[in-house]
Amino acid sequence: MRVALFITCVNDTLFPGTGRAVVTLLRRLGCDVEFPRAQTCCGQMHVNTGYPEEGRRLARHFVDVFAGYDAVVAPSGSCAAMVREQYPRLARTPAVPPAAPASAARTSAAPVPATASAARTSTGPAPAGSGSPGGLITGTVEAPAGDAPGSFAAEVAEVAPKVYDLSEFLVDVLGVTDVGAYFPHRVTYHPTCHSMRILRVGDRPTRLLEQVRGLELVPLPEADQCCGFGGTFAVKNPAISAAMCADKVRNVTTTGAEVLCAADNSCLMHIGGTLKRQRTGVRIMHLAEILAATEATR
Repeated sequence: MRVALFITCVNDTLFPGTGRAVVTLLRRLGCDVEFPRAQTCCGQMHVNTGYPEEGRRLARHFVDVFAGYDAVVAPSGSCAAMVREQYPRLARTPAVPPAAPASAARTSAAPVPATASAARTSTGPAPAGSGSPGGLITGTVEAPAGDAPGSFAAEVAEVAPKVYDLSEFLVDVLGVTDVGAYFPHRVTYHPTCHSMRILRVGDRPTRLLEQVRGLELVPLPEADQCCGFGGTFAVKNPAISAAMCADKVRNVTTTGAEVLCAADNSCLMHIGGTLKRQRTGVRIMHLAEILAATEATR
């Protein structure tokens, strides 16, 4: 099976080890994994903050980059949900022409990298093997020249259903829950909002964790409550966000867990900051990193 890794901005910039863990895990399970370096941001923050046209440009680029793969796997329920749920809506909505020449000039200028890491590494070395993430996104997005009627929608309909959160791909596509992992630690799991409420991954992540040898999985009180991150929500509403995170951290510490696991590093980064400031000693780890761990790697 030819699988593409969709690394996402947060992971490419701040958590490249998560991307490497996904590659390690999927190759161990027999997948032919590739890392398309032309990939960029999926456009989630643009659409969610009122810039649908900028988001549409990124969506067009995404379907071009990831067309032809059997599956596209993302270590982020949030970004996978953006592609599966928002892209079809963007494709159905007529594009809005630029309102003024200044706007048109801005969109027709030289292509701009869609992530900070793209700008940083556009001339960097090629990844090892077929591609190993870590600040290696090099894609740029051109202003669209226009689509034939229905062509963008057809492309989205072809690509979007093949985009999976990691746990979905493992359980539903590969049909596995025991991935041969070993992680002898006490772990609690936080179900992130997009993976739980939009993708509806349900118990797939915990079913995978339950099969990890040596791992003790302990339930997280009020697990379904948001951690308070919410992307730009944490920036626009810092006091509310911090209060929500404090509640989440209090529940994490009552479990006695050594490690807090989740499927989105953005949420883990948010919770992890408070865990560290309170000197709880609880580590954060992405689901992929735990599932990639074996006795040989410890």
